[in-house]
Amino acid sequence: MSDKVEDVTKEEYRVLARKYRPSNFRDLIGQEPMVKTLSNAFDSGRIAQAYMLTGVRGVGKTTTARILARALNYKSDLIDKPNIDLDDLGENCEAIMAGSHVDVIEMDAASHTGIGDIREIIASVQYKPVSARYKVYIIDEVHMLSTAAFNGLLKTLEEPPEHVKFIFATTEIRKVPITVLSRCQRFDLRRIEAEELCSHLQKIAHQEKVEVEEDALAMIARAAEGSVRDALSLFDQAIAHSESKVLGEDVRIMLGLSDRGRVIDLFEHVMAGKTREAMDELKSQYDVGAEPVTVLNDLADFVHYVTKVRFVPEVAENSALSQAERERGKDLAEKLSLRILGRIWQMLLKGIGEVQASSRPLAAADMLLVRLTHVADLPTPDEVIKQIQSGQLSNDGNLPTGGTTNGGSNIGGGAAGTGSGGGSAVGATSGITANGGSNNDSNAPTALHVVEGNRLARPNITPQDEPQQSVALKTFQELIDYCEVQREIKLKLYLRNHIRLVNFEQGKIEFNLIGNVPRDFYKILNEKLLEWTGQRWLLTTTNEESAFSLAEKDEAQKEAMVEDATNDPTIQAVLNQFPQAKIIDVRMREMIEALPAVPEVDAEDMIDSDESSLDDFFEE
Repeated sequence: MSDKVEDVTKEEYRVLARKYRPSNFRDLIGQEPMVKTLSNAFDSGRIAQAYMLTGVRGVGKTTTARILARALNYKSDLIDKPNIDLDDLGENCEAIMAGSHVDVIEMDAASHTGIGDIREIIASVQYKPVSARYKVYIIDEVHMLSTAAFNGLLKTLEEPPEHVKFIFATTEIRKVPITVLSRCQRFDLRRIEAEELCSHLQKIAHQEKVEVEEDALAMIARAAEGSVRDALSLFDQAIAHSESKVLGEDVRIMLGLSDRGRVIDLFEHVMAGKTREAMDELKSQYDVGAEPVTVLNDLADFVHYVTKVRFVPEVAENSALSQAERERGKDLAEKLSLRILGRIWQMLLKGIGEVQASSRPLAAADMLLVRLTHVADLPTPDEVIKQIQSGQLSNDGNLPTGGTTNGGSNIGGGAAGTGSGGGSAVGATSGITANGGSNNDSNAPTALHVVEGNRLARPNITPQDEPQQSVALKTFQELIDYCEVQREIKLKLYLRNHIRLVNFEQGKIEFNLIGNVPRDFYKILNEKLLEWTGQRWLLTTTNEESAFSLAEKDEAQKEAMVEDATNDPTIQAVLNQFPQAKIIDVRMREMIEALPAVPEVDAEDMIDSDESSLDDFFEE
């Protein structure tokens, strides 16, 4: 009977996360910086009294703590000192790794949070270890300790007995008091890269004699998010889920993931502006079990991947990615504009939150796809201005030769420009505005709304919205004069004092701004130009050097006239007679003659009409 029980115990299944738990630093994957530091410290004898291990769940904090405790207490027939090389089992190694050694005390701070538990530690540290070199206290999830417990530990932690070592582990390093952190050597255990996790899982699959597809391993590695324990648990589940061979399709169904290839199809539909196809693809993935939020998250991941490939091409060689992702992602990265990718990324970040908060996630995801498909290849304002200036788009709204008018879109076309213009364009509407046609065509629509790189659509404008042309302003001076005619004195002053003109033509003004102007200056100027001329104008600011403003020209002319007057012999003689005098202004005869004539008044009539007033004046 006892033999049968022993056989059953030997055949008892152990989950992969426990079965392949590292027992030495060599098997600990992805933590080379920490291993190097500890190795140098052990070789030089600089062993700290306390260590703080931090990182996300499943990266090996508790396992590292046990390996470190084993290294501190390593003892064999040939070695009797702390040793980082643990290939051969020492006297204490097996018990320490099993968590049953009397001198290595493990405590879970999540269930032992109070000062009473710390008092027990403080009382026990005075006693020397029973059989090991050091008495090691491993406190897991140390951030769960109470404030009183942390304070009670401080003095012992700072000056522990020589035979005591502390090893702390936590996933919330920010919740640990700085007074505790300053007394420990801190090691941040990093997430394991998906490619490294795939390689690790492949080795385990070989040892377990399990056939598995590369796509299945890639899905598990991505789902684990850098956690070895999560990866092993998912792999364990995948093996149980599959009948013989672990297939990528089985893992996708098990995890409720979307098909990465179909995600790329969805991405291409979005970038091509194909709303119906994108919505159909999302519904199809939803019908086979993929959650809308999961699909959108995968879509955002692919946008990030395509963007990253543009700057780091070697990312496309990552073995954790499927062949379709590597090839199609690289091809899309060469075609798509960075501005388009950035815009899609921002909209997805916001949209995913909306879908998560919605009571109807599929409908919310559909609405997000509608927005994405309509702005996927929408060029930025400065790109449209460049196209207008270069002749690719005409100011009157006509399509360029060969432009498309259907609902399709060529990925990477039209809006793929990445440079910014020499200035910024300001329009009266939210879209790009341009000249609404020739002077004789007063009924032509005036706003151009860009739908895609080579496609324009006109807004619906009712007849009462149409501006009526009234004057033709051919020069900047005519504009300023007309401001005075219309009694827009404030606008006139802004134009004279704050604008350095670079170019003025019908329907377009290019200028430099100087000084401070109101925020609504552009809006007011646009509205007045539309009201006065019957067409919309394109206002563009630029950094190009230009002439002076009209006010600056007047000031320069005045200074020149004052200087000329000062150099006149007659004026100099007058100034010599009056040393404190100075010339503040010069009026030319032509300027005086241009002033309106003052009506002549008969002096006698004036005196007769107001004789009493004059008498009073002289009496005073």
